Amino acid sequence: MSKMVMEQTMLSEEDVSIIREISSKLQLWADVSQADVFIDCLIPTKDAAIVVAEAHPQTGKSLYQLPVRGEIALRQNEPGVLHCLQTGESVIDSRGISQENVNIQQNVTPIKNTKNQTIAALIMERDITDIVEQEKHVEVLLETTEQLSETIFQQAMTENKIPALIHEGLLLFNAEGLITYANHRAHAILIEFGHCSPLIGTNVNKLCFGRFAMEQIEQHGVVSEEFQRGNLFVKINAVCIHRGEQKVGGILLLRDLTEMKEKEREIRFKSAVIKEIHHRVKNNLQTIASLLRLQMRRSNSEEVERVFRESINRIMSISIIHEVLSQDGLDEVDCKEIFDYMCKGIVTSMKDNEQSIRVVVEGDSLFLNSRTASSLALIINELVQNAMNHAFTEASTGIIMIGIRNADGIVEMIVSDNGRGFNYNSEKVGNLGLEICHTLIHEDLNGSIQFTNTGKGTNVTISFPIPEGEKEEDDL
Repeated sequence: MSKMVMEQTMLSEEDVSIIREISSKLQLWADVSQADVFIDCLIPTKDAAIVVAEAHPQTGKSLYQLPVRGEIALRQNEPGVLHCLQTGESVIDSRGISQENVNIQQNVTPIKNTKNQTIAALIMERDITDIVEQEKHVEVLLETTEQLSETIFQQAMTENKIPALIHEGLLLFNAEGLITYANHRAHAILIEFGHCSPLIGTNVNKLCFGRFAMEQIEQHGVVSEEFQRGNLFVKINAVCIHRGEQKVGGILLLRDLTEMKEKEREIRFKSAVIKEIHHRVKNNLQTIASLLRLQMRRSNSEEVERVFRESINRIMSISIIHEVLSQDGLDEVDCKEIFDYMCKGIVTSMKDNEQSIRVVVEGDSLFLNSRTASSLALIINELVQNAMNHAFTEASTGIIMIGIRNADGIVEMIVSDNGRGFNYNSEKVGNLGLEICHTLIHEDLNGSIQFTNTGKGTNVTISFPIPEGEKEEDDL
């Protein structure tokens, strides 16, 4: 190596000694970095460099099949190496071509002597053949796409062969903004919108009564706007086509939104009507509940007062459903939230001042339409009232739990309390509230109900299938 350096370069013996010492560590660096490592020295007379030392990873794959020590590195193949040797600056991620014609990426660091003069370059290389191939594929794809777009555009501009299957109105304009092609749908949309003059040769600035500006397309490249005239709505999407830096024209797509806007208006109107209906039903139910409260206050009988209170709670349970629907304007409510609000109101109205009874609603959300939700609200109302009437008569504290499980279109609800419990006989019901529960569950919900005395209270289990229409909406 010393002889090669002395013959090919203008370095001193001291410089050669420095290079020799560094070259003794090349193998270690190659193994640690798993890269090919070289030392190149400048050949001033040839504007090139010569490889004076090399090392390849012993535990990894090398880029080279043959030794390259003594080979010449040309500027056109390894520009980063020559730049480092001539300027003394490090070069990171420089691309080049190896002596074996492999695409490489080089990190080059200058080796300097005691006088701070650059005497050689330390090089680490890695193979980037795959990266270069991917870049070539992307470049070819972009070029092909650009050529295809321009070919289609030129074909349309010269021969007007645009398929008639396009449902939108299609307009083509040239670099001056003049319309050169318009399909039948574009003619129909713009005539309906009030544009009566011939489209071919018209400047796009005159479309939609001058409210569509060519400058917007040139500035943004892609423009999308909606225009209204009376009850008519038109949406225009525009895009410029360029050849390099030069604009060669563009495309306008027109879509008639009148029917869609009309449907949106009908939906908003129907939603407002539905909300108003639910609001009035809620007000009527609350009025009935208020009249019953007035009548209840006139009675001196505890039994009559109890019957009135239960009837008021039934009415208010249905009223809450319509109150939620009047706010959302939908025909579907989240029963979990409603039950929590409803049951707390029932407990507050029925418990004694000395009692502390809590209601906890937990489990899955349950969205049902107004009819199914009303039936279920009445059932929960009766079960909570039944618990308040019988479970905590001799207790100062208690808890009522309502659990909801919605799986595979089947709803299972458990209403439980930690009261004294009771023995249920289905053949001797004799209780209006429980009769209401049975009727609603079997006839309205097509479900089943089961009572269990746990010894620490009562569990009531209700199961029913979600109606098919609502099940499909939940799945979506």
